[in-house]
Amino acid sequence: MAFWNLEKAELAEFRPGIMSKAEIGATLIMVCMEIGAGKEDLGHEHPFDQCGVVLEGRIEMFAGDEKETLSAGDAYFLPANVRHGWKTFEAPVKVLDVSSKPV
Repeated sequence: MAFWNLEKAELAEFRPGIMSKAEIGATLIMVCMEIGAGKEDLGHEHPFDQCGVVLEGRIEMFAGDEKETLSAGDAYFLPANVRHGWKTFEAPVKVLDVSSKPV
């Protein structure tokens, strides 16, 4: 079991421009992630649900035909097998993301 202070969590490079800290359990994955300014994921899909909340900054996300700009306090839910992606703007964004662990 792990307890995090999201303001003090030590993040490590996950991919270029993306820092993260993950806790992987038997059925869930929880990730605190900071995505740099001007980054983009053009879209992907996976066979598990994913949800989260924006902690800091702004991010544009799409899921299927829906698109929304989210900021601190906004949450998202991405159903399994639905194409989704995101882009950041002029400043980094920090999110807390939870997903089912792939089988």
